[in-house]
Amino acid sequence: MRLRSLLYVPASSERFIAKAHERGADAIILDLEDSVAYGEKQAARAGLVQAVPMAGRSGAKVFVRVNAETELQQADAEAACRAGAFGLFIAKAKAPKQLRSLAERLAVTERELGREPLCFVALLEDASAVLDARPIAACQRVLGLVAGGEDIATSIGAEPVPEVLRLPKLLVHLAAKAEGKLSFGTLATVADYQQRDALVAAAREASRHGFDGATCIHPSVVPIMNTAFSPSEEKIAWARSVLDAATGAAAEGRGAFLVGDRMVDAPIIERARRILQKID
Repeated sequence: MRLRSLLYVPASSERFIAKAHERGADAIILDLEDSVAYGEKQAARAGLVQAVPMAGRSGAKVFVRVNAETELQQADAEAACRAGAFGLFIAKAKAPKQLRSLAERLAVTERELGREPLCFVALLEDASAVLDARPIAACQRVLGLVAGGEDIATSIGAEPVPEVLRLPKLLVHLAAKAEGKLSFGTLATVADYQQRDALVAAAREASRHGFDGATCIHPSVVPIMNTAFSPSEEKIAWARSVLDAATGAAAEGRGAFLVGDRMVDAPIIERARRILQKID
């Protein structure tokens, strides 16, 4: 599944929801948490029944970011399930037990509707969650992890600067990959979306580290992420040449061989396969 760009859209804004499908994002995240005032949360939740299909008109996967408070979270998740959302972004996810409890509640509604189970993307937003990242990633419904840089920095009394965020974000990333799950984000904060050069550099760095995509807080960020998390034509050509050479080498009984002036063996062949899997 290719999820290079995941665009946040306030679930309370009919204007933004109506245009969400035009933005080119691989996924839309209808946000019921931070971008919705407390007094508007109930109306935004009720509006999911129209908002989910509207946001997904272009074929983008539609997630709903649910609130962290238990009562709100359960009501948000139930509404997202009934509206046909693909998955949930779980704000301030802290422990596997929390995710399993929510999954058990949703299973009743999913059976009633005869629909596929919602997947979860866990947002890890404090030091405790970062240190429990791998058990969280191991939960059955978890599709991927995101490290919330601004919240993590706040939770440890730090500033959200690159040297502070790098370690916790890499820990979350490694936990996701250790469990075969997706990893979303960059190693720097992207709160200031107007710094285009910094965003491009951060996205390219994250791609080199093996991140699968990143969330976007503004539509202008979407094309940056789509480009950064897509293989270049040069990489695609290299991958094809490696796999072509691998086919010939296998026929001759050779496990290692040269492509140009570079020795190629099993890990590099697998890397080439993964590059080509990212192509439409």
